[in-house]
Amino acid sequence: MTAAERFGRLPTAAKLLLILTAVLLPIGAVLASLGESGIRQANSALLQRSQDQSRIAAGAIESLIARNALALRIAANGALASGSANACARTQRSLSISPAVSQHFELETADGKPLCSNGTVGDTGTLPLVAPGDIQLRVAPDARAIAVRVGVIDGMATALIPLQELTGAARAGNPGVLVLTLHDANADLTVIDGSMDPDVKLRMTEWPLGHGNLVARVGTADRRITALDRLVLLLPLMMWIAAALLTWLLVSRLLVRPLKRLERAVRSYSPGGTLDLPRKLGPSQEIQELRDAFGRAVARVDASDAEMAGALEGQRRLVREVHHRVKNNLQVVASLLNIHGRSASAAEARSAYAGISRRVGALSIVHRNHFAEMEENRGIAMRPLLTELAAELRAGAPEAARSMRVDLELDPVNTTQDVAVAVAFLITEIVEFAMLHRPTDPIELSLRRTSELTARLMLGSPVLVPDDDESQEKGQFERIVSGLAKQLRSTLDRRVGRYSVDLPVFPPL
Repeated sequence: MTAAERFGRLPTAAKLLLILTAVLLPIGAVLASLGESGIRQANSALLQRSQDQSRIAAGAIESLIARNALALRIAANGALASGSANACARTQRSLSISPAVSQHFELETADGKPLCSNGTVGDTGTLPLVAPGDIQLRVAPDARAIAVRVGVIDGMATALIPLQELTGAARAGNPGVLVLTLHDANADLTVIDGSMDPDVKLRMTEWPLGHGNLVARVGTADRRITALDRLVLLLPLMMWIAAALLTWLLVSRLLVRPLKRLERAVRSYSPGGTLDLPRKLGPSQEIQELRDAFGRAVARVDASDAEMAGALEGQRRLVREVHHRVKNNLQVVASLLNIHGRSASAAEARSAYAGISRRVGALSIVHRNHFAEMEENRGIAMRPLLTELAAELRAGAPEAARSMRVDLELDPVNTTQDVAVAVAFLITEIVEFAMLHRPTDPIELSLRRTSELTARLMLGSPVLVPDDDESQEKGQFERIVSGLAKQLRSTLDRRVGRYSVDLPVFPPL
């Protein structure tokens, strides 16, 4: 029997195990070769990490000193600029609003004589004099702190940074520092003196602080990867191989395959159809419960969609019926007004009936257009509405204005019913006023989109003169058109021969 035949008779799990072993064995050999190189690199990385920890600790202390020096210089300089009287109180007030800044300080003259102090500073006579803008650092001779002296205009300021703040800055986010001391030419200050394991070797580094005024000596653990560590590094590789094999078997059989079948069933579902979920999904009870939850959720969604569709359709029919009835009622009122107007004996009465009929007709046109646009739910289209309104106004014009021309320049914009009603009434008022006073002059009507949400309505006629307020009729006309413009939440722009107003519209499609 050949090797291929023997391999073919093995169970699938054994085949997979042999295949994975054949694939992973060369990889393991390569990893073993790379392991030694990785260990060397790891040792180098540990050394670099120790260096970085030392640098971070020294940098944190230097940052703390710099922050205190800067805050002290600004506060002292401002306080001494107002005179030496109460200078410390002013300085303390400025420092109190600065976070993590020492409140123990002393102000001195330019020759080193103390002016005042806040808190305990101690003897500062051993500190050298500093010029304005300069800084000196020393280990405080009689306190567990660092003395910082800064030069300001007409004096100096000295502050103490206590040991607790130095220790907190060095330890913050950097637990690898075991020993840290600060020293100048005369004294040392131990900032961190952790309890040491005698088997742990220290790696000491020095970092200058404050232009060399202080030196930070930082000790970190000098760690190396040992032979035992080398052996431990190989164990995860073997565990990974076993875990990968077992995980593949369990996940493939118990999770992936059932979930794939469930996914295909859910993906093939379309609203309104039937959700056909597989009945057998393996031994996992959770996946079976997930299948049942999908079925219940889809059933609830279908029922809710059907209920909402029915309610929406009923609401749509109701609204359409209301608008239809309003439109019909308005048309009936307009017809009655026309009948009574024709039978009126007085010219004033016929004119009044005609004016009322034109306004009722304008409102009827708005409702008719709103009824026509309800299916698209995009509001009222202004171009057909204004075109129909202009034709309606010309048809109902007085005899003297039957030849009046209405020139239209309209952009396709849509707006709400409230805006359309106000626009229809505004145009009716202006066109009627022009028909009665300048019946032979043409009227220009334009609607131009000015932005995504606004459009500008303009009516032009020689009869529109904003400063002509002599007659009572003209005054009433101006009040009406101003009120209609306010309904559009805009200001009526009155110019000779042209009135214009901005109105809100829907964004373009």
